[in-house]
Amino acid sequence: MSEWPTARAAVLLLNFGEPEVAEEHTVVPYLERIFSANAELDDELPETERRARSRMLAERRAAGLVEEYRTIGGSPLNRQAQAQARALEEELERRGHRVRCYVGMQFTDPLIDDAARCAIQDQPERVIALPTYPLCGPSTTLAALRSLQAALHALGARVPVHEVTGWHRHPDYIRVRADAIRRVLEEARAAQPGRRTLLVFSAHGTPLKYLQAGSRYDEYVHDCCRLVAAELGLPEYAIGYQNHGARGIQWTQPEIGEVIRTAKADAVVVDAISFMHEQSETLSELDVELKEAAEAAGLAFYRVPVPHDDPRFAAVLADLAEPFLEGTSAARLGLRSCACRTHSGALCLNRCVDGPGAQDAVP
Repeated sequence: MSEWPTARAAVLLLNFGEPEVAEEHTVVPYLERIFSANAELDDELPETERRARSRMLAERRAAGLVEEYRTIGGSPLNRQAQAQARALEEELERRGHRVRCYVGMQFTDPLIDDAARCAIQDQPERVIALPTYPLCGPSTTLAALRSLQAALHALGARVPVHEVTGWHRHPDYIRVRADAIRRVLEEARAAQPGRRTLLVFSAHGTPLKYLQAGSRYDEYVHDCCRLVAAELGLPEYAIGYQNHGARGIQWTQPEIGEVIRTAKADAVVVDAISFMHEQSETLSELDVELKEAAEAAGLAFYRVPVPHDDPRFAAVLADLAEPFLEGTSAARLGLRSCACRTHSGALCLNRCVDGPGAQDAVP
């Protein structure tokens, strides 16, 4: 990548993170951070007990997750995220912008705090925070942005910060997902001629408590699936959620395993609609556990590879960052003031074009 010119901007791609090394000494701290970040789900406990519970849950879950990571050879999420950052930087530089892209993870190295520190040390003129979660959720997109905000505040950073939240409606992103699905649908139909093949979208689950508090995550899941299915010309499809039962709380329904067990089809094509990377939730939960459930139900199982390295994805991310770099109209892309993160710096594609809160220009 080129040396930085005089004027420059920092684009921070925010992500979840997963351990690349399948060892307990990396997995336990990773899990403990996750459980601690979601400790509000145990609001009946005092703070000291919440911390103890987070550690207990992490240690209880670690052995099984270590085995999952060993099975898949460690998570490729971080490597794929770094490759996306390089591709985005190259795409923005190709468009004539002076940028440097950084990756910040919520729960593994490089953590968001570290990414923020590196970015500020390079003295950018502005910071663009861009979570690489296709669907805006409370414990992913919004939590990552809050972490970055806290990190920048702790650093005493005095630089304009622009945030992008929900972006699943970007038309080229919808095409990227649809094209990936189309290839696998064609493969499945060729292998199962004359038999019924059902497209099943698998989304990461979220606790119902978040939805009851106002999160629109489930609406975004249904909206994204509807748009992708329309691009494919498919009137019929199913949606299930990958929930996690480590906590005794209610999660989004229907659960993906139940969707597969009750599918009225001969074959299922599963797309991990809420993921933009391959990780344990795709390589283990879907490719191993869900495949076994499908085959036990007499279904042929096909899984759509996550299109993390589709060249068009870097262009999608560049489109989202570009209005903040060139000072042109964000409304041209459809970006509007975010309803989920209500402050002037956050924009998204989830608001109706003619809806309230439109922001037509970016400083």
